[in-house]
Amino acid sequence: MEKMSRRSFSNKVSQGVAGTVFLGSLPLNCAMGPAARSQQSLGIALVGLGSYSTNQLAPALEQTQHCHLAGIVTGTPSKARTWMQKYDIEESHVYNYETFDQIANDASVDAVYVVLPNSMHAEYAIRAAQAGKHVICEKPMGISVAECDAIIEACRKAGVKLGMGYRLHSEPYTQEIKRLVREKTFGDVRYVMGEAAYISRGNPDQWRLNKALSGGGALMNMGVYAVQSCIYGCGKNPVAVSAQEFSTRPDYFKDTDETILAQLTFPGGIVGSVMTSHNANANRLYASCDSGWFELNPANNYGPLSGRTSSGPIQFPHESQQKLQMDDFALHVLEGAPNRAPGEMGKRDMIIVEAIYRSIREGGRTIPLDIPQDYGFGG
Repeated sequence: MEKMSRRSFSNKVSQGVAGTVFLGSLPLNCAMGPAARSQQSLGIALVGLGSYSTNQLAPALEQTQHCHLAGIVTGTPSKARTWMQKYDIEESHVYNYETFDQIANDASVDAVYVVLPNSMHAEYAIRAAQAGKHVICEKPMGISVAECDAIIEACRKAGVKLGMGYRLHSEPYTQEIKRLVREKTFGDVRYVMGEAAYISRGNPDQWRLNKALSGGGALMNMGVYAVQSCIYGCGKNPVAVSAQEFSTRPDYFKDTDETILAQLTFPGGIVGSVMTSHNANANRLYASCDSGWFELNPANNYGPLSGRTSSGPIQFPHESQQKLQMDDFALHVLEGAPNRAPGEMGKRDMIIVEAIYRSIREGGRTIPLDIPQDYGFGG
């Protein structure tokens, strides 16, 4: 698959296709938001200042207790000026593609959060690790299992921590589902279903519909959530998968998959069903057990989520998932707390994604999966 260079991506940015940036360290005396900052605080640099960084991550970093915004890298000077002014970022913590590696000398930045198009995850995660910075990588981890291996190896070699940007593992509804499964509150899970989809009617030139940037369509975007739902919804890794792809708008989805259905087989005969699409709305996790059931609906959005079981509702107060996620990673780095979403989790999911695409190419054939049952689960 053709990968896009820094220069060509910068050209796309200038045409309005996507945005890319990187954040350095905020002074500790700047506005901290409603939460009191802990004495030790991890400086996080955001790489990629698109919608997710702008609307979710940066606001969350004003609320976090154990980490803070620490600098920016961007190929867009006007965006850099806006962020510098809004978040009181000094010019010495602002980088572009050519100067990115100089972040190695920035003591204010402890960790790099890669929030770029999928095809750029591996390059910047590896370069961040080589600069001696801990790494958070947005999903999917890469556009191939080989890229995931390269990221994991780079972080291991550099002696830095690696976490996935899987926000749901830090929020209470998902943690409650894991508890119900672990404690077998309703007995053994027999069937689990994960749905994650939305209707895309925006710019057909957006990077998510460009395979060179995204690596795939709905499966690489929302499908990762559906696969994850099935895994933590039964507490096991799948042993086989078959899949089918459907396209009803080939004029719009010219380069990427529109809708995918997949069937997962888990140990003990548990059956899993995955649905993901860029042309339908779905947002649910459901599991049927020996003596009851549980579900989250909605299950994957930024919240508030909603849950219920055969015994009654699941209710928790809403907090920013991104705040909880980044604080959890900071505590992993600073205090050795469990890594809720390690790099191995991202690799495991990519193994499944590759097998789904392979099954589709081979007419829906069942593809065996050789994933150890203890692999890819976070703390």
